[in-house]
Amino acid sequence: MAATRRPIALAAAVATAAALGATFALPALAADSKEAAPAATRDLTDGTLDWGFKDSFRRYIGGAGTITVKDGATQAPGNGAFTFGNGKGTYDTGTHGTSTAFDGSVNFNAHGGVLDITLSDVKVTTTLTGGTITADVKTPEGTKDDVAVAALDLSSVRPSQGDGGAMVYKDMPATLTKAGAEVFNNMYAEGAELDPATLSVKAVTPEPTQEPTKEPTQEPTKEPTKEPTQEPTKEPTKEPSTEPTTGPGNPSPSTSASPAPSGSATAPSVKQGPVVNGTLDWGVKASFRAYVTGPIANGKVETSGGATASADGYRFPDATGAFDADKQTLDAQFGGSVRFLGHKEDGGAYTLDLSLSKLRVQVKGGTGTLVADVSSKDRTTKKVATYTDLALADLKLPSGELVAKDGVVTLKGVPATLTAGGAKAFGGMYDKGEVLDALTVAVSLDENAELPGSTGGSGSTGGSGSTGGSGTTGGTGSTGGTVGGGGSVGGSLGGSGSLASTGSDLPTGALIAASGVVVAAGAGVVIAARRRRAGAEAV
Repeated sequence: MAATRRPIALAAAVATAAALGATFALPALAADSKEAAPAATRDLTDGTLDWGFKDSFRRYIGGAGTITVKDGATQAPGNGAFTFGNGKGTYDTGTHGTSTAFDGSVNFNAHGGVLDITLSDVKVTTTLTGGTITADVKTPEGTKDDVAVAALDLSSVRPSQGDGGAMVYKDMPATLTKAGAEVFNNMYAEGAELDPATLSVKAVTPEPTQEPTKEPTQEPTKEPTKEPTQEPTKEPTKEPSTEPTTGPGNPSPSTSASPAPSGSATAPSVKQGPVVNGTLDWGVKASFRAYVTGPIANGKVETSGGATASADGYRFPDATGAFDADKQTLDAQFGGSVRFLGHKEDGGAYTLDLSLSKLRVQVKGGTGTLVADVSSKDRTTKKVATYTDLALADLKLPSGELVAKDGVVTLKGVPATLTAGGAKAFGGMYDKGEVLDALTVAVSLDENAELPGSTGGSGSTGGSGSTGGSGTTGGTGSTGGTVGGGGSVGGSLGGSGSLASTGSDLPTGALIAASGVVVAAGAGVVIAARRRRAGAEAV
């Protein structure tokens, strides 16, 4: 690993020094000698950090509350990214790491102050291959200093030279850290993708007194004498005599005829025809499930029509449809429905109200789509929008042919991502490409075929049930099943990206106790929920 990382680190170091005008000497990365370059630091000035935290979160807050920047921070028009300025810091010539602190703060506020998070004293540190964004985080719970909110990946980012001699790290990929997830009450999971960040800094010009006299006298005499005499004598004598004698000696017709029939003898039988039974196991999105039953939405999940809940999501039964091995097509529709309810209002209705039913898996020509009927409530107008046969998710199918074995077609752990249509249906609170829970399909073409066993979970095979809570993440509810998952952001899913505002029924103590954190989470949650709408999740 060290051997492969050395060229990457060296290239990054060279790029860094070049971007800073080569005033900072490179460390001894390329040499194997044990002499380390003397560590030294240079001051950095005029720094800026362009970072929006998370686009979908900004959009949610823009519809449910306010975003306020001050103390020198600015926000781009159209609810764009934030710029933190007046950065000052240091550059380490031995490690090529930077550390820069910026002016400015940003406050996210929604749901009448239940969601209230301020990020200030933002700092960025970088190494040759990584980095961190830290900030002081203020919520109604209190203030935490120097929270590592985001991790930066610089493995494919090379600093370039910008205007006025600035060193620019453009579009550094950023992901949420564990500490950052805790700030948002784990409504966004650790590792969630955030907006990329761009760092720009300038070096304070050093006084040029020491380095111009040492390098011009040493290296011109060593390399011209060794290379011209060695390579012309070894290669012309070896290759002509070995290859012509091995191929034509065994012209036996008996060795090529037997392999073909034996391979097909063990292949599973392939059938085509109607689908007579089957199940779909899918959790929509774990973080959204956690949000719905958590302390912000304080809601529940109901299953009906034969769908049941499990620790990993939901099972939809009674598949019907058709399979054709020759055409490599599968069209299977499943029974049952799941309904997510959150943010209970005074009249007993829920601001967050999302239902998925008639889930259908369509496979054709190596591509797959998850389709469903969707009903969602707009958080502002309170009107319910319905979508029939909505393409919720793109499915990444396993390699190889679609086959039936022992009368059963199985697709296990199929990755699913939100479609553009799904994102639009859920108000754009999740972006196209958002990762949803993987799904597993098992359908039988023979009434006597045995379907794989349950993936685990509880709930009766029929009827309806609910999982939910009153004030706690576990909550109380009927025995329809439990909704698991670790948090992300959810919200009411409506045509315009509805995530419920927090109602007066929410337990004040629990919410306010977690409000800064949970509040942010709520906004974040909203985002997750809206994504869910797009893919059956709402932010």
